[in-house]
Amino acid sequence: MNIRTVLTQPFSDQKPGTSGLRKQVPTFQTRNYLENFIQSIFDVLDNYQGKTLILGGDGRYYNRQAIQIILKMAAANGVGKVLVGQGGILSTPAASCVIRKNQAFGGIILSASHNPGGPDGDFGVKYNTENGGPAPEKVTSAIYERTKVIDQYKILDSEDVNLDQLGSLTMGEMTVEVIDSVADYAELMQTLFDFSKIKELVTSGHFKLCMDSLHAVTGPYAKRIFEEMLGAPAGTVTNGVPLEDFGGGHPDPNLVYAHDLVDTMFAPNAPDFGAASDGDGDRNMIVGNNFFVTPSDSLAVLAANATLVPGYKDGLAGIARSMPTSQAADRVAEKLGLDCYETPTGWKFFGNLLDVGKATLCGEESFGTGSNHVREKDGLWAVLFWLNILAERQQPVEAIVKEHWATYGQNYYSRHDYEGIETDKANTLMEQLRAKLPSLKGTQLGTYTVDYADDFSYTDPVDSSVSQKQGVRIGFTDGSRVVFRLSGTGTKGATLRVYLESYEPDTSKHGQDPQVALADFIKIADEVAQIQTLTGRDKPTVIT
Repeated sequence: MNIRTVLTQPFSDQKPGTSGLRKQVPTFQTRNYLENFIQSIFDVLDNYQGKTLILGGDGRYYNRQAIQIILKMAAANGVGKVLVGQGGILSTPAASCVIRKNQAFGGIILSASHNPGGPDGDFGVKYNTENGGPAPEKVTSAIYERTKVIDQYKILDSEDVNLDQLGSLTMGEMTVEVIDSVADYAELMQTLFDFSKIKELVTSGHFKLCMDSLHAVTGPYAKRIFEEMLGAPAGTVTNGVPLEDFGGGHPDPNLVYAHDLVDTMFAPNAPDFGAASDGDGDRNMIVGNNFFVTPSDSLAVLAANATLVPGYKDGLAGIARSMPTSQAADRVAEKLGLDCYETPTGWKFFGNLLDVGKATLCGEESFGTGSNHVREKDGLWAVLFWLNILAERQQPVEAIVKEHWATYGQNYYSRHDYEGIETDKANTLMEQLRAKLPSLKGTQLGTYTVDYADDFSYTDPVDSSVSQKQGVRIGFTDGSRVVFRLSGTGTKGATLRVYLESYEPDTSKHGQDPQVALADFIKIADEVAQIQTLTGRDKPTVIT
């Protein structure tokens, strides 16, 4: 066994964002770039020698090459066993499932989630801890500090592993087991949902389902679960073969990028239910026949109907949502007598709440929903949850959502993304906005009176850690609000996200186009933040 110690120099740009380290592929292909980051992970972890590591990714370009490097470095650093997904494939929620099932010390997930792929696209590396969730800030900060001073890494000289062949082999003193990427995850889903009832629905002949995997990681999972296990007709899963460049598409399940599904679901004689998932399988979009369900409404509807689903029949411990997510779930929690937690954006903030049983369902407006079954958001889980509700209630998606609005009121909600803004301009916008906050309370913006204006700060109720500057909030006395924050998931420039929300209890005013219902707040957002003036953008890149 030949373990080499390779001398290296630090890179200055390896600070993980909300979901790990994301850069363009050529950056990761830079000599020693990936190796430095992986070695930094091993350098800051304790007592992992001889234990099990989970490894896999979303199949994007450079996934296979990166896995071979990481396997050799894991062997050189004393890892006892690595479970790697067949073909290098593991969806993010499946990786969390496998970590938890095997009581692994952690997992390395290779993905840039919903970002484009290909030789000039994006790539990412994320470390998940033993609970199956993203590493907390104290770990990612330690990794970053190590990347700034690293001067060597260890790697084993070894042949590459055949990632397509199931089974075990040895690499130095480490065992490598290539596992079925889908099996453990599908088994877990069967413990949560009534597969027989869902199968009855999807094979009834009067219900049509369309699942668009956007040529991303969930293709094999969706085909196994929906077509093979639940008996949906062949072809129910579209774009189901994972491709290194996602077929040239953008694997982000929203109304802009999942346009094939949108065209299908808003056509005459559309299917009854449509869904899409993203690059690594942790996001979802839910669409009924000519009816789009916002992610915020989806979380609220799942919470309100949870006891219809076997895995949640005894009720929920609580609900958690990210701060920019609409307050629709809060209204459900209030009616059910549950605690509702408002956290910063980033799934890692839900992990503590789930671990100690304070929350059962969690959601983000960015098309992410999940529960305590794993420690990541989970796209196909959300689809199965919806199908289980539809099978029980025997109503169309639109009827269920409108009945929900009639009970709880409608939270009109939209997110406007301004992508690829020059970083300096985006930072200037946020700095100037923050400077205005102390003087806004009690003032009029348009015809609305400002009730509060702050930069969201979160104190974790479990470990008392504090996260500051998590997004600028301007709330009005009628319960409406506008939120501004810069996204941490892109690799080019900055993305400004503007979130707009207005509550409408009057059923006669439900069902409007959100852009019309929120028109006043769209204007207020531009004026108070000077978006067009400071960025030169007269409209968002993406509206969801």
